[in-house]
Amino acid sequence: MKTINYRIGGMRKRLFSIAAATSSLALLWLVSAYVIRAAPGPQADLESQTISVELNALLKVNEGRNIFRYDTFGDQAFWGDALKLHQAIEGANLGGVGPGVSPSTALAVGLKVDVDTLPQSLKRKLAAGQVDLNDPANTLALLKLNAVVGVTGFFDRQNRLTSLGIQCALCHSTVDNSFAPGIGHRLDGWPNRDLNVGAIINLAPDLSPFANALQVDEPTVRTVLQSWGPGKFDAELLMDGQAFRPDGKSAATLLPAAFGLGGVNLHTYTGWGSVPYWNAFVANLEMQGSGRFFDPRLNDANTFPVAARLGFANIKADNDLITSKLAALQFYQLALPVPKPPRGSFNAAAAARGKSLFEGKANCATCHVPPLYTEPGWNMHTPSEIGIDDFQANRSPDKRYRTTPLGGLFARAKGGFYHDGRFPTLLDVVNSYNTRFNLELTPQESQNLVEYLKSL
Repeated sequence: MKTINYRIGGMRKRLFSIAAATSSLALLWLVSAYVIRAAPGPQADLESQTISVELNALLKVNEGRNIFRYDTFGDQAFWGDALKLHQAIEGANLGGVGPGVSPSTALAVGLKVDVDTLPQSLKRKLAAGQVDLNDPANTLALLKLNAVVGVTGFFDRQNRLTSLGIQCALCHSTVDNSFAPGIGHRLDGWPNRDLNVGAIINLAPDLSPFANALQVDEPTVRTVLQSWGPGKFDAELLMDGQAFRPDGKSAATLLPAAFGLGGVNLHTYTGWGSVPYWNAFVANLEMQGSGRFFDPRLNDANTFPVAARLGFANIKADNDLITSKLAALQFYQLALPVPKPPRGSFNAAAAARGKSLFEGKANCATCHVPPLYTEPGWNMHTPSEIGIDDFQANRSPDKRYRTTPLGGLFARAKGGFYHDGRFPTLLDVVNSYNTRFNLELTPQESQNLVEYLKSL
């Protein structure tokens, strides 16, 4: 740990103690600026209080980023020790089971590689085609470099992979593909719509924890996992056990964005709770980390039979690795800005006309209130209010759907729109509302509205 000290009016005070963050230019600039302008007396005390807020914000963002990207919350006890997923990644030739997972296979199921963690020598070899991307040993090498976004490998002294954990970034980060497809700089908060979560979990040699929780056999679990497809995950499966919709399609929903959440009340497609609520829910009940969680609504055996049976309403781990991290994690998520659409990706003149329609004839702004593009306050609606089925809404405590914020739609267009991707394009969304609510939009007006949505 490094401590930075400074003097004000002859009195020596400790400003802060941090490890990795002390190298941040922003932090050093802020400290130096404060030392230069600070003066003895009451004004200095006021400035000290003000600057401590600014410093706290920077420290919280840095801490939250590390949690979001790298913290497993102890979930390796589930993904590694219980499911033995690491053995499937190793493959039989390296001490595990099966053929192993090569870098090519990992990229094919949507896993991403952080180019900023790769040594220059390795990047040169990759660029020259001198790395065998079909060799599982190279997947282990990437895990040792902590280069696989959202996945941490745990190795013993003999460099044997002994366990595996996951982070928030697994589902809610991608890369910009600047080096190669699937390899680039991190884009935190962007949903990874390439990620086939079900296919990855299905690699595990032991799915008995899922089978026991759902009271079904392992082949049934594997059938469910294979039904999800890229970019989707069923967060309610271990709550209610409903793996399929009445029409036979998978009950999984699209991975949502984790950016642009500042000012947004409820976090998910069907509400459930705020950002820190959902972080605690996911870290404890989905990632299977070690922590504390309380929600007596999950004692409702009619709506949540699996959760009620498993005691999810009141989780009390002896070693809480989650609760102390919720504040910084939320702070970082709220700091993630909405990404701007690429230059030339929409028609600016048509978008301007679409904006007038959005706020006028089409009535979009009634619910998608700018600049949040959701309602300030309790942003929930019954299925009948928005004219869709109630299946997914009924899997949530409030039986409603959230008004989804619209910023950065281009970053989450893959897989379609709405919670389950039922509308392949934005024009399909607009046409649906046009029909259901008799908006009487002309084809050109509908297209102008689409261009405006693409500009957000």
